[in-house]
Amino acid sequence: MNVLLVGLGRWGENHLRVLSRLGVTLWVADVSPARLDWAVRSGVEPGRVVADYRAALARVDAADIVTPADSHYAIARECLAAGLACFVEKPLAHTVDEGRALDAAARAAGRLVQVGHIFRFHPVTATLREALWGGLIGRIRYVTGRFAGFKRPRADVGVTHTDAIHYFDLFAHLLACEATRVSALQRDYLGRGMDDVSWTLVHYGDIPAVIEANYFVPGTWRDCVLVGERGTLVADYGASTVTLHRGEHLNRGGVWEAVETGKEELPTGREEPLRLELQAFLDACAGRGPNLVPASDGLRALAVVEAAARAARLGRTVQL
Repeated sequence: MNVLLVGLGRWGENHLRVLSRLGVTLWVADVSPARLDWAVRSGVEPGRVVADYRAALARVDAADIVTPADSHYAIARECLAAGLACFVEKPLAHTVDEGRALDAAARAAGRLVQVGHIFRFHPVTATLREALWGGLIGRIRYVTGRFAGFKRPRADVGVTHTDAIHYFDLFAHLLACEATRVSALQRDYLGRGMDDVSWTLVHYGDIPAVIEANYFVPGTWRDCVLVGERGTLVADYGASTVTLHRGEHLNRGGVWEAVETGKEELPTGREEPLRLELQAFLDACAGRGPNLVPASDGLRALAVVEAAARAARLGRTVQL
């Protein structure tokens, strides 16, 4: 399969590495001559390296779009119009309106669009789903997620759009429920016109989720907690660990007691999430499997992003 990788930034480098190992015939496009030179040094054939992605559209079967969010819509629309299947890194688009237009364009073209919500392919997520389906913690009461760490802010979208969105999609996936209402607090401490810290309260039916994202706290935090009636699951995506804390509150003679009954580390796989994600895309393109993250799912995550911004601006809860 001929695949065009559009965008050779930091994350695009990882896509190039993985695609090169998945046996595709790889084309690459980037506006930077320096990045194109790097691609050649990394093993891409010089004849399959282009500055304008449009020059390769007639030569490939699929496109992998790893560019700033505000360019996703235009690039994906052209790729779909050329008859290509598209992998689009999250967020699907810059706005919900653009996301709707891409979803419609994909359906009209009869081509798949897979959105890069990589947490779905993380081995930690597989362990969490198995634990939830197995009823290990009983009915879920609430969940929390944190995607934070001291790092350079993205220049195209705010931190809710780029980081909190991981959990907007992940919790919908784990809870098998769409978001129903949203409230949020956002701040622009750096004065860039985009949020650099946010706290979002998202309700998935009757289950509340509190999600924190920021560029300021030391370290790297990619964790979530799922609290149930009979225990709690604590997941660390950075360390690839899931800990089951067994325990519940029991009313004994009118007195509530917190009864802990053990803790264990649940097994998780060690597969690279990006490899699993891109292999799933290639399989879907070849008809060997379903599209596991269709544009409609990316659109729902975008809707939460926009609802959070609106809720923060208005100071009230927004219904979805």
